[in-house]
Amino acid sequence: MEPLTWSGSFGAFLNPLMLAAVVAFVILFLTNVVMTFAGMRSGDFEVNADGTLVYQRTPMDMVLTGMKYAVLLFVLCCIGYIIGGLTLPTIEQKGILGAMAQRLLPVWIALVVTFALSITFKRRLGLYGKLFDSPIGMAGFGLVMFWIFAAIFSGVFPLVPTHGAIDLISQMRNELPGTPLPNPDDGEYPYYLLGGDNLGRDVFSRVFFGAADVLKITPVATLFAFMVGITLGLPAGYFGGKLDTILTFIANLALAFPVILLFFLLVTPEIVAAGVPQYMSMILFLFPILFFVVLFNSRFHTDPTRRNILVGAAIAIGGVLYLSLISNPSDPDLPLLFRLWPEPFDLFDIAGNLLIVFVSVVFVNSPTVFRIVRGITLDVKTRDYVAAAQTRGEGPWYIMLWEILPNARGPLIVDFCLRIGYTTILLGTLGFFGLGVSPESPDWGSTINEGRRLLTIYPHPALPPALALMSLVLGLNLLADGLREESLKD
Repeated sequence: MEPLTWSGSFGAFLNPLMLAAVVAFVILFLTNVVMTFAGMRSGDFEVNADGTLVYQRTPMDMVLTGMKYAVLLFVLCCIGYIIGGLTLPTIEQKGILGAMAQRLLPVWIALVVTFALSITFKRRLGLYGKLFDSPIGMAGFGLVMFWIFAAIFSGVFPLVPTHGAIDLISQMRNELPGTPLPNPDDGEYPYYLLGGDNLGRDVFSRVFFGAADVLKITPVATLFAFMVGITLGLPAGYFGGKLDTILTFIANLALAFPVILLFFLLVTPEIVAAGVPQYMSMILFLFPILFFVVLFNSRFHTDPTRRNILVGAAIAIGGVLYLSLISNPSDPDLPLLFRLWPEPFDLFDIAGNLLIVFVSVVFVNSPTVFRIVRGITLDVKTRDYVAAAQTRGEGPWYIMLWEILPNARGPLIVDFCLRIGYTTILLGTLGFFGLGVSPESPDWGSTINEGRRLLTIYPHPALPPALALMSLVLGLNLLADGLREESLKD
């Protein structure tokens, strides 16, 4: 079999159009920069003598319009490659781009359904629905949801990857994208779409398995960090005084600690043998239980029956999950304290490296969330509706969790999106330095680190995970910008 081309049969007319769109955009962008430095501005509305408005166009408007059409043409060409991948009969005709588009068919369907339903019912969906009034927010949401669906259809339902994450073929070491397998078995995908890495593993499959690994860790770790930051930040800002001083000092102390040094310390054999990551997890993983117990108790304190049911459920379910999270009875190297929980009740175990990453991410992010929540609380607690709740005789925790926190949701949601991006970068950095999850893991940081050794000769193993990481973080930043823009309109 011959190697695949990038664009397949559609490349004969789509490649020139895409190149023309890129060249036109670059020329128009440089023209826009020159015009800006020359003092030219976009047009504005002017009032006629009869009171009507007319928009006076300038050359700057023409340049900006040309840039928009160049981007639109580029996007249409990309859609053309996707259509080619879904309609052309053979892999050779599809090309590499078309073949990848075909593998991503479940992702495209999920995206179309999500956007169609969201746009149809956007007026009933609150802040999420308003996101679809913002082009920036929609672009960011599309990028983020692409990787979320890609992670689902790679890690949970393996429909996207063409080969296993650690399956290797020695003859495919550092082979270029589109290289056919030497002797494919029946039913085996016959190509490495993005080439092979230095061990002969499929780069395309590892990128999408890596998305599942990244999105399995970062949102949950960020959510835990928010639980810690909110649980401590609300009382610090609301009560003030010595409590605020002590908690703020601890947060500043944690922020002053170098992140990379923390990870180096946590992975040293002596620290691991002493159970320091487990002791940290004992403290940090208590906060979600405390949060929900206080949340339900403050909300339903006038209804003891419902309160007792909800608080009891939070303690029971949270307690079992908490003990399963911090315990691993099958690991004889752990201190005895973390092996006391009976193995039949141990629902799951977290690998040592993954626990270190998880705990470290929560520890690093919690002080920043604490400062944000504390600052918002200091501002919101002076509002009239807080004074009205105090006049009604509501307790302080009810006011913090049911009056202040809901009115701080806009900035916190925006920061949550940004912080997932920071955590993704941090996870990639740790993997790059060999401090992340297990070495054979396809997470993007580890894959980039493995590919960088031959980057000048074989760039294809390192570039796809780097571009994937960049696109996910870009999507999260655009999504945060869209959410911020819409939340300011409330």
